[in-house]
Amino acid sequence: MRLRLEKEVRVGDVVFGGRRLALIAGPCVIESREHCLKTAERIKLIADELRVPMVFKASYLKANRSSVRSFRGPGLEKGLKILSAVKKTIGVPVLSDVHCQSEVREAAQVLDMIQVPAFLCRQTSLLLACGATGKPVNVKKGQFIAPEDTQYALEKLASSGCRNVLLTERGTCFGYHNLIVDMRGIMTMRAMGVPVAFDVTHSLQRPGGERASGDRAFAATLARAAVAAGSDALFVETHEKPESALSDSETMLPISSLRRFLEDMIRIREAFLECSF
Repeated sequence: MRLRLEKEVRVGDVVFGGRRLALIAGPCVIESREHCLKTAERIKLIADELRVPMVFKASYLKANRSSVRSFRGPGLEKGLKILSAVKKTIGVPVLSDVHCQSEVREAAQVLDMIQVPAFLCRQTSLLLACGATGKPVNVKKGQFIAPEDTQYALEKLASSGCRNVLLTERGTCFGYHNLIVDMRGIMTMRAMGVPVAFDVTHSLQRPGGERASGDRAFAATLARAAVAAGSDALFVETHEKPESALSDSETMLPISSLRRFLEDMIRIREAFLECSF
């Protein structure tokens, strides 16, 4: 199937695949309206000062928590109201993940970009429903598929009329309770003619048990490698006190370190563009 996809994906004023490194950032899950607004405001201030195009991300529902006792978020209706408030008050595009066809139409009324979670990247009906909204779609590469096999998700989206697709690398299962990142995958997916993001947060996970653990100490190392390999954007979940966050507490980046983190990544992006061949 011949794909006709955009090499640059626009979400409001944000361009994925342009010269500037783009950012998708926010807390893992919506904890409250106030928390989302404060977090979005802090991220936007940093992004504006560094001239980093930014989309705000927070999940209205975590559908794949290991334990029934884990916090899952406010749900679709309340969560979308909070994301709408962020969009209007802070003035940033918003993204969240959808989990089934029945959510897609309502979510598309608010979201500027729709995200397909990694575990659902092969769900044909979900991909077709997302593509039919006319909104840009971010597909997280499943931990269980090869980078080249994301072409089938692209085909499904293209068949529903969607040309604005971002692919996101988020690590690959390496035995039990561990992930690795093969940076060759970023080049492989970019060669399909779409921009590629690197999910810093979820690549740090050690999945398994009642809740996934992980090690944020490797965040900068993996992000540097991904940007040097050609990643067009970074997906970074961040929190003012990650240790007390209600989801992904061991892998989110402290918001106090976000500025320095992005400054390093911007320099690497500039070097990549100068050295590309």
